[in-house]
Amino acid sequence: MSECTHDCSTCSANCSSREKSKESMIEKLREGSKIGKVIAVVSGKGGVGKSLVTSLLAINAQRSGKKVCVLDADITGPSIPRIFGVNGGVLSDGEAMLPPESKTGIKIMSLNLLLPNESDPVAWRGPVIAGCVKQFWTDVNWGENDVMFIDMPPGTGDVPLTVFQSLPVDGMVIVTSPQDLVSMIVGKAVRMAELMNIPILGLVENYSYFECPDCNKKHYIYGESSVDAVAEAHGIARVAKMPINPKLASLCDKGELESYEGSLLSEMDVL
Repeated sequence: MSECTHDCSTCSANCSSREKSKESMIEKLREGSKIGKVIAVVSGKGGVGKSLVTSLLAINAQRSGKKVCVLDADITGPSIPRIFGVNGGVLSDGEAMLPPESKTGIKIMSLNLLLPNESDPVAWRGPVIAGCVKQFWTDVNWGENDVMFIDMPPGTGDVPLTVFQSLPVDGMVIVTSPQDLVSMIVGKAVRMAELMNIPILGLVENYSYFECPDCNKKHYIYGESSVDAVAEAHGIARVAKMPINPKLASLCDKGELESYEGSLLSEMDVL
């Protein structure tokens, strides 16, 4: 074990120094902004549909009457603006950035909204990316919101560490897929939550099955799901299984996910 430097911003160890400094490390929102709950959506690896889950959770919360915003913390692979059909530049009130709103009024902030072209690469080092995420919290006039969902980058690197140390995260939702490595990958995310003292609100298995549109029979393309056993092993109470659904993919590509009619993730009551 390396010697403690007492700089918690560069360390994930859960020690007495962290507990004493945790409150002082939380960044303040821009004056005039208010957010009730902050929920991070995380995954141990990429390509599991984390942004889709983030978007569906936001849409469900908005449909229930909540005021909702989404912070796209996946700086190098932002997809939230495309999913919601939000494009163009970000306006300012003279002191802070103003988050654009989706068709149904969900506020969104993403680096893709600040780039000249959404396909431009973001070739930044970790600390710069982490700093950008903090600025999305401190330098944006979010207004009043009941809940913020944070679409996190995959893994347990600089950005997740920065978010869990600098933002008042109330809980996390873990997204995974039905593969043999699921237990190990979920375990990494669970361990991260334990180190950061963040409650785990639920586990979502994406690509869980395919439902035939003709006979309505479920086909487990990747084999029978083991997500319930994994959730039980880690003490996760809420579990949701999302099917392979080409219609959802099409709506995301068109920026029309808010027009989706269904009850996916309705059991994932994280509020």
